[in-house]
Amino acid sequence: MTISSLAVAGDNGHMESSHPRSDGPRRRSFAPADKLAHLAAYEQACQTNEGGAYLRREGLYSSLITEWRKQRDAGVLDGKPVGAKVGKLTAEQAEIARLKRELARTNKRLATTEAALGIMGKGSRALGISLRERGHRRAAQEALMAAHHDLTGAGVTTRAATTLTSVTRSTAARNKTRRSDPSPSPVAATERPVPANKLTAAERHQVLTMLNCNRFVDQAPLEVYAQLLDEGTYLCSVSTMYRILRENTQVAERRRQARHPARVCPELVAAGPRQVYTWDITKLPGPVKGVYYDAYVMVDIYSRYIVGVHVQSRESGLLAVDFMTEIFAVHGIPNVVHADRGTSMTSKPVAALLADLEVTRSHSRPKVSNDNPYSESLFKTLKYGPAFPEHFGSIHHARQFMDSFVTWYNHEHRHSGIGLHTPADVHFGLAAQKADDRSAVLADARRTHPERFGTSDRGPKILDLPTEAWINKPITIDDTEPAADQTAA
Repeated sequence: MTISSLAVAGDNGHMESSHPRSDGPRRRSFAPADKLAHLAAYEQACQTNEGGAYLRREGLYSSLITEWRKQRDAGVLDGKPVGAKVGKLTAEQAEIARLKRELARTNKRLATTEAALGIMGKGSRALGISLRERGHRRAAQEALMAAHHDLTGAGVTTRAATTLTSVTRSTAARNKTRRSDPSPSPVAATERPVPANKLTAAERHQVLTMLNCNRFVDQAPLEVYAQLLDEGTYLCSVSTMYRILRENTQVAERRRQARHPARVCPELVAAGPRQVYTWDITKLPGPVKGVYYDAYVMVDIYSRYIVGVHVQSRESGLLAVDFMTEIFAVHGIPNVVHADRGTSMTSKPVAALLADLEVTRSHSRPKVSNDNPYSESLFKTLKYGPAFPEHFGSIHHARQFMDSFVTWYNHEHRHSGIGLHTPADVHFGLAAQKADDRSAVLADARRTHPERFGTSDRGPKILDLPTEAWINKPITIDDTEPAADQTAA
């Protein structure tokens, strides 16, 4: 089963005004006419064995094609009821059709002309490169520049002229300016004139003395400005007062404001599975506006294996304890559990459980979303998939969907962060053998067609298994210490 085969709730692609996310980002939707057009184009592409290429090019999944075929066969995509006759085209409609055909022929001729110009452009660029390589760089540049100016003078756009001559638009513009004014008079370097409204040194000293006198030393410049105006005295503007104070390093915060202490950046490293777990809670839209279900999800950062998922009707520290207890009983107790600073994550029941189990508790810094990257990435994979419904009909529907997603993600999804292996293979130690099998396949392909590979015997880097996974990679990592000894916020 693939993720695209999961059941999709709803098909119209539109959100009702009462939906909780009706005012948020809209997903791509397809009108009935668009579905019919895609079906026709896909079936035509399949005749030449290019159906898969069409799906990738158009950004479609095979499950969408299957569903649209069912709708088409049922007659729900037709613009008119089944059996209805299409009337004869009116004179106006026939004229429009004729004009469209003429426009299509014109566009085809234009495309042919552009292709010819492109070929000519490649030839001119190759000639310019050849001249440069033979020691005639200046002559080649001048010839291409003259051709660029001739093309733009004839009405060709600068973008097209750049494509044909390989002369950038900025270089051509500077050259054209120099041609129009070949001998510009150099501008003599002069000092910036002193503004007429600038205070003299004596006046600035007077302002600074007034601000620092016993009467005004504890007052802000705005209050000093107002009081002096009430007394019939004007020295300068408020901004000038601040400017003078800033020049003398006398602008600082003096109010008794509470300041948050600097948070420790969590630096966690996992050299294998079951060392560092990260978890978070995401909202799943319910059947009506304002109703959401909470999905508790915990993942191993090294293997990306989802070790547990619970879907509840509310967020609670006690429910989080039950969630963790069940996971630890099945997959073992990790060294570190990382989470953000949500109410459930920082609750006393969770803190007490982790303390009893001697598990290091780590938290993200406030308002720093990338301190919990693995959970956030997993949630994007979940919610941006084509099978994620607009809303769930019930909590049982949400739990069923999450179970199907976890099965697909752990056992079928090839993750780019772990050498294109499945999280289950990495989590249970099967990835190394599969990596050797892949290397053998690549070696056979290299022996069969050595001209299709580079000089290095090394395989693609994306197939490499990671040696460690981390959150906020430390500057220096001591491999002799276990991951549990890493600094935790």
